[in-house]
Amino acid sequence: MEKQETMERICNDFTINIATANGTGSQSANLIVLNSMFQMGVPVSGKNLFPSNISGLPTWFIIRASDRGYQAPGDKAHIQVLMNKDTWQKDLDSLEPGTVVIYNEDVKLPVDRDDCPSFGMPMTKMARGINPKLARLMCNMYYVGALAHLLGIDDAAVSDALGRQFKGKEKAIELNTRAIGEGRAYAEENWEGGIPYCVEARDKDPDAFLVEGNEAVALGSIFGGVNMLSWYPITPSSSLAESIIEWLPKLREGDDGGATCAVIQAEDELAAAGMVIGAGWAGGRGMTCTSGPGISLMSEFIGLAYFAEVPGVIWDINRVGPSTGLPTRTQQGDLSMLYEASHGDTQHIVIIPGTVDECFEYGWRIFDYAERFQTLVFGFSDLDLGMNNWSTAGFQYPDSPMDRGKVLRTQDELDAVADYGRYRDVDGDGIPYRTLPGSGLDPVLYRGTGHDEDGVYSEAPDVYYATVSRLRRKIDGARDLLPAPVIREEEEQQIGVIYYGSMENSITEIDDMLESTGLSVSTCRVRALPYHSEVETLHREARQGHRPRDKP
Repeated sequence: MEKQETMERICNDFTINIATANGTGSQSANLIVLNSMFQMGVPVSGKNLFPSNISGLPTWFIIRASDRGYQAPGDKAHIQVLMNKDTWQKDLDSLEPGTVVIYNEDVKLPVDRDDCPSFGMPMTKMARGINPKLARLMCNMYYVGALAHLLGIDDAAVSDALGRQFKGKEKAIELNTRAIGEGRAYAEENWEGGIPYCVEARDKDPDAFLVEGNEAVALGSIFGGVNMLSWYPITPSSSLAESIIEWLPKLREGDDGGATCAVIQAEDELAAAGMVIGAGWAGGRGMTCTSGPGISLMSEFIGLAYFAEVPGVIWDINRVGPSTGLPTRTQQGDLSMLYEASHGDTQHIVIIPGTVDECFEYGWRIFDYAERFQTLVFGFSDLDLGMNNWSTAGFQYPDSPMDRGKVLRTQDELDAVADYGRYRDVDGDGIPYRTLPGSGLDPVLYRGTGHDEDGVYSEAPDVYYATVSRLRRKIDGARDLLPAPVIREEEEQQIGVIYYGSMENSITEIDDMLESTGLSVSTCRVRALPYHSEVETLHREARQGHRPRDKP
């Protein structure tokens, strides 16, 4: 490459797209780049676009650096790393002029973009010089070294990230340290000129860390008192269950050193849902996690929990459907299915985090909602939020005792309830009192068939109408006790956006982009169903042409 003239430096404001093949060990290299920049105090996020097979198909990893704190992947690549022959030309064709290209010369394909500065390195050949058997995996570490050189990433930060990635694997640390060093040295010795992008250290928040949404939910669930996890593996929810399994021994051992949570890998999703109902019936805090296909299979048990009024938690980490669909891609289409899941007259509480902070917080709050309202509550996330790395400055831990709801545990408590009936609305809020099996308090009734206020079987139309009306009143009564929407209002609104979930990062940036053009934008992020009254008020006023309300 010819020597370039002095150029203006763009620090901490760029996107890297790394194109590799699945199963080649590239994820470790990508995370080292991401975490080394994070260790320097640079606001970063990582997005993994991966296929649904084990090995061979294309994968892309996108790293966004933004001093303004934007965590969406951006709309273009500023630096493109080419490692995959199968997408080589497609990746090149997608680049805008001026995009920096780093490529593996051993792929033996041309980089026919004269309008893009390009830097080649024989990465596979160099990796064979260290370990021929591991060259296919280790060659990725050479672009780590190359990026470290071009961007000015500190050696210490890279070493720290490498040590974290391969913790306890001294041989792997030794070999990969050498590969990264050789990549950096090759770039320094052979690549003339530079690139306009650089990493510049910032004061790092000592409490900040990177975490995936699924792991945040898992940690929140542990702090929320989960004592039964049933699960059946399905992308993209499996890592939620796996994170609970990983963290339980570290955070939730009993006084005697024994387990405080039963973990059961069920034979299928239907069985997993049944176990959640069993745990809730017995007075425990049970949960499972799945995706859209699993929700479809769980539908009948979901209806049982709703009609019998048994508390429980199901997390749906949404992927693209219907059918098998695209298991490793993101969609938010399950929301309406969750809200009215199962046959008949049903309506469910759905909690919708939009950040990893909320994933943790709702991970523990959701059990309180389930027990307070004696119903199955859904947590709704998606692959983008659940399986990618996002930055957080720390979590909000439980700040009050667990809300176990209207549970009668002693005879005195039972006697104090006037005219007790399992499904009688004593307090006028639609929520009955309940007793637990093993308490010695009779009756312990939970019916999925038609029943009256005392839990006695009934097929009378007026009794059924009274039951479903009370259930609807109970769920409607939850709306203003659930997470309120996040509303950002402008006095002279020209555009209004209502959205939910992982769109938070994209909408925040789009809002700023539109505002910079002079447009006045108001946004409302819904965080729960049924709608909070603030959402309905905002929607009604917007339809009537009213100006937004003043907000503190």
